[in-house]
Amino acid sequence: MAQNDPPFLVVGKVLRPHGVRGELRLQVLTSYPERLKHLATALLVRDVDAPDDAQRYPVERARLHQEFAILKLEGIEDRESAETLRNYLLAVPLDEAVPLEPEEFYVFQLIGLEMVTDADLVLGTVTDILETGANDVYVVHSERYGELLIPAIEPVIQKIDLENRRIIITPLPGLLPDIA
Repeated sequence: MAQNDPPFLVVGKVLRPHGVRGELRLQVLTSYPERLKHLATALLVRDVDAPDDAQRYPVERARLHQEFAILKLEGIEDRESAETLRNYLLAVPLDEAVPLEPEEFYVFQLIGLEMVTDADLVLGTVTDILETGANDVYVVHSERYGELLIPAIEPVIQKIDLENRRIIITPLPGLLPDIA
C-alpha cells in the first residue's frame, strides 16, 4: 500500500433497512459483487478517511438481490437498529481487496493523474471518472480547454503510468477543440 492510498475501498452503501428483522439493503459499489456474499465481517464507516470511526460487525448472512446486496449483521436485530446504519459505507481494508488484473486500476489511483497527449501536450488533471456503461470517461480539468471528457477506450488511452502519475492519450479527431 502506497503512502497516499486510502485505508479502505468502499464496496457498498447502506440505503435502508430491508424488512423488520435487522437486514440492510446496500447499493453495490464494486465490480466484484459476488465477494459480498462471502464477507465474514462488515466494516461500516461514515468517512473512509476516518478509519478510527469504523464499526465492525460479524456478518450472519449476505445475499445479492437484483442489483442490491442484503446483509444481516450480528447485533442488528430490528428495523430501528438497522435504520441507525443508513448511509454508512461498507468498506474493505485495501490489503483485502480483490487483486486486480494487469491494466486494471482503482478509481483512487487515477484521480489526480496528469493527462498528456502522445505529442507531450499537457491537457490537465483527472478529477473524476464517469461510469457510462459502455466505457468509463475520464473528467479532466484543463486550464487550456476547461473540462474535458476523455473516453477510456483503447484507441485513446495509450498508457497509464502510475509511477510517473501520468496518463498518455492519442486524441481522436475532434476530441480536443484545436486539434483536428
